Amino acid sequence: MHNHHEEQQTNKKGLIIAFIITFVIMIAEIIGGLVSNSLALLSDAGHMFTDTFALGLSLWAIKMAQKPPTHHKTFGYHRLEILAALTNGILLILISVWIFYEAYQRFFNPPEIKTGLMLIVAIIGLIGNFIGLTILQKSSQHNLNVRGALLHMLGDTLSSVGVIIGGVFIAFTGWKMIDPIVSILINGFIIHSAFQLIFESGEVLLEAVPRGLALQEVVAEVKKVPGVRDLHDLHIWTITSGLHALSGHILIDDQQVSTGTTILQEVEEVLDHKFGITHTTLQLESEACGEGLVCRQERTNKKD
Repeated sequence: MHNHHEEQQTNKKGLIIAFIITFVIMIAEIIGGLVSNSLALLSDAGHMFTDTFALGLSLWAIKMAQKPPTHHKTFGYHRLEILAALTNGILLILISVWIFYEAYQRFFNPPEIKTGLMLIVAIIGLIGNFIGLTILQKSSQHNLNVRGALLHMLGDTLSSVGVIIGGVFIAFTGWKMIDPIVSILINGFIIHSAFQLIFESGEVLLEAVPRGLALQEVVAEVKKVPGVRDLHDLHIWTITSGLHALSGHILIDDQQVSTGTTILQEVEEVLDHKFGITHTTLQLESEACGEGLVCRQERTNKKD
């Protein structure tokens, strides 16, 4: 299993490079959109702004997450990453509402657009976004946070393609209505991504079972471990992107403490290798102690 701290350092480097690329493209698109009078380019710049903000928040959250837990915050500051994602989703929606309003106004009063400058800036943005996608591709395979950043840059790439198509269309046909139409299409993608981001952040904050995991499947795999009769009072949740936690009670036959420890170790290996769950709190129980008595052996495993 990859060490969570080492993964965070790798992710941090990739996010820093992506942040710089996104910030430079955003500035270029804002200037280019204002000079060329292209709303499609400005809408793409708005998307780039939210991505720049999101990458900045992710970098800050990673830095804070490396701080050790305290007596007051026993899980540390991992959840700041989720709060940052929620903030970014809300900001995406607010900017999209403004772009929709501007597009509506341009349907009635389309301005002159300098397609040459519009195309140059959009092509530069497309190249930069492609570089960012390449950088984040590897890290995104192991970290949901980086995968979210990758999806944002994929959205930027599609937006740049849309702006280029719109610019070429205006240059050859002179039909200016394509500019607000492209901006609306871009915003449709942005709003879809924003609501998905908010929904996924809410799931983490509500401590829902992580996507891709099923309680029944986890119970079935754990019961395959020799000596395990049942797994109940099971809870699985996400602490932060890529870091899942589990607590539960394991029912076993009455046996020596050393044997119980071996069972716990085997269960932890199953949870780690099959489901990627590395932070576990498991309690052993036996029915052999008689009614009204408690036989317990509890163990917490934390690999982050």
